Amino acid sequence: MAFTYKHTRAACRLGNVCLALTNNLPPLLFIIFRTDYGLSYEQLGRLVLLNFAIQIAVDFACAKYIDRIGYRRPMMLAYACCTAGFLTLAGAPMLPIPIYPALAAGVMIAAVGGGLQEVMLSPISDALPAQTEKKAANMALLHSFYCWGWMGVVLLSTLFLAAFGNARWQVLAVLWTALPVTNFILFAKVPYAPALPHDNLMGVKKLFITPIFWVAMVLMVCAGASELAVAQWVSLFAEQGLGLSKLAGDLAGPMMFAVTMGIGRTLYGIFGDKIKLMPALAASAALCVISYFIIAFAPRPAFSLVGCALVGFAISLMWPGLLSLTAAKLPMGGTAMFAVLAMSGGAGCAAGPWLTGFVADLSQKSGTVGEVGAAILGHGESGLKLGILAAVIFPAAMLAILPLFGRKSAI
Repeated sequence: MAFTYKHTRAACRLGNVCLALTNNLPPLLFIIFRTDYGLSYEQLGRLVLLNFAIQIAVDFACAKYIDRIGYRRPMMLAYACCTAGFLTLAGAPMLPIPIYPALAAGVMIAAVGGGLQEVMLSPISDALPAQTEKKAANMALLHSFYCWGWMGVVLLSTLFLAAFGNARWQVLAVLWTALPVTNFILFAKVPYAPALPHDNLMGVKKLFITPIFWVAMVLMVCAGASELAVAQWVSLFAEQGLGLSKLAGDLAGPMMFAVTMGIGRTLYGIFGDKIKLMPALAASAALCVISYFIIAFAPRPAFSLVGCALVGFAISLMWPGLLSLTAAKLPMGGTAMFAVLAMSGGAGCAAGPWLTGFVADLSQKSGTVGEVGAAILGHGESGLKLGILAAVIFPAAMLAILPLFGRKSAI
């Protein structure tokens, strides 16, 4: 079979599905880890922190070396690590070590693959022929597959656990290895577009002395945190905070979040050439702030779920939009630019969920904080709502900093 750029583009899109699997399968199992193994909110948040901390470290390494060694071998390594990580996660209860380090090991191994994908999928796709026009729209469309992949992971995992029981979660983790194995084969065979000459690229040092790039990094931190502070907790929030079953909680929480995020990215992928990106990003940040307040202060559980869905739509454009804006301002940034931006976004993805979990635990341990939270936020899991409310600092900061990205003096 002769592989073409069409297969490369398909592999990149499937890659975002695999990345969604890496980031979102463990949170779907949080309620099982908490009830079966007694993990605290902070320990669950620390799993998210470890995932993105490893991805950040991988992003940093990629910034220096990927443009020199090419894409094929690192992409194959990415899917080998994802497969090994899921297998380790599945075998964690059977390992002769405490359950938490075993689970953490599986998350960390898969995170190596996640970091490699995060760095390389965007530049590989961006360099393909027929991608020279509407780059922002094409980038959004590529990243929409993360959302649809996330939706598929939630739907299929939830139906599997509903059919076979939570005790079969290890089998589920093994079955999901089919995706990274498939992409391992594809990326070993597909063609890659010729890369820009290494000597013409800016490199990490030049990027770090460019003021606009620092603004872009801070914005990526805010974007990652704004998304994951809700996304990584929405399943557990819907189940424990709103009193829903595991099946209803996963369908009403993460799946709804993924659907609204996918709709936002797909719409921009189709109509993006008619929409100015900077005002759209500002509107996204403002809607995100409003949505956080809806989650925290809504008088009824159904309204809180609407807030979660609105967050998904609000953040849909943040990550791909910022990548596209930065690439347009720094066209010779190369893979190093995408790697450092991914590293910054990963830092936000780690900080947001951890802050939510930390504040939620603090409200339970501190009688005063817990009483105040319950009095102000009312129904459901007031501690978790208080944690989500604390994370509103991220979209608010993005809204405040965005104007700097449009200033010529910042370049």
